[in-house]
Amino acid sequence: MDNKINFLLFVTILGIYKLNAQDYKQQFNELFSQKDTVGQLQVLEKWEKADSNDPELFVSYFNYYFVMCKREVVAISQNPKGDHVLQIKDQDTSNKEPVAFMFGDTYYEPTLLTKGFDWINRGIINYPNRLDMRFGKTYIYGQLEDYEKFTSEIIKTIEYSNENKNNWTWTDNKSLEDPKEFMLSSIQNYQHQLYSTEDDKLLNNMKQIAERILKYYPDHVESLSSLSVVYMLQKQYDKALEPLLKAEKINPSDYIVLGNLAQAYKLLGNKKSAIKYYELTVKYGDEQAKKYAQGQIDELK
Repeated sequence: MDNKINFLLFVTILGIYKLNAQDYKQQFNELFSQKDTVGQLQVLEKWEKADSNDPELFVSYFNYYFVMCKREVVAISQNPKGDHVLQIKDQDTSNKEPVAFMFGDTYYEPTLLTKGFDWINRGIINYPNRLDMRFGKTYIYGQLEDYEKFTSEIIKTIEYSNENKNNWTWTDNKSLEDPKEFMLSSIQNYQHQLYSTEDDKLLNNMKQIAERILKYYPDHVESLSSLSVVYMLQKQYDKALEPLLKAEKINPSDYIVLGNLAQAYKLLGNKKSAIKYYELTVKYGDEQAKKYAQGQIDELK
């Protein structure tokens, strides 16, 4: 009888704890949306005392410190950023060129930033299947424009996906509907982020990511296509053909692959094959792809 009472007491206490854990998260999210950093820290400290191993606590601390470390500053440099830039000119009116630029920039206080990374690293160690923690960390490295660590985190995620067989979870430890596809499509967005920098030095980062995905997922058409784009931008047109021809076998109607094949053949000077693949792009592509491909066909003919 005593054991039964103790068991019921344990279940009751567990239920109260779960309710409190949700309460802390809800309170934090409300204060976060209100930008009340003092209130956020108070909730986090109470939450930590109640359960220092709650996965949502790690995420919330990470979010708190990232917001706290971010500073908007006014910068003066010869390399301006953003849309709102003020030109600084020499007093010598004969010199019409600006000597520098004044613009808004973002600075991240390193001590607070490190605390945030410490929390999310602890979260990943304790809950390695939480994809939101891994991608949250990757996102911040992207914001910091630290593309080496950005790439490293993506590769770590790919490697671990092979260990956990894509048994990924998200916020509140909820399972994802199609975890493998979600992971791969998210990484493809990160590839686009690297590409959008227009920094040729980051082409090798894209290559590393694509090759690591193909190591475990050799039929991933998007990574085959990304790899070919890197080779083309590096003017290695022969190398660009190999992953594209593999991708075509996997999905013969993928108009992005077909368009890239046409472009590779065009750059190699193989007009006949280029026209062939531009015609296939017209057949399978969306309106924008069709219009571009038709223009290329007209030009080549």
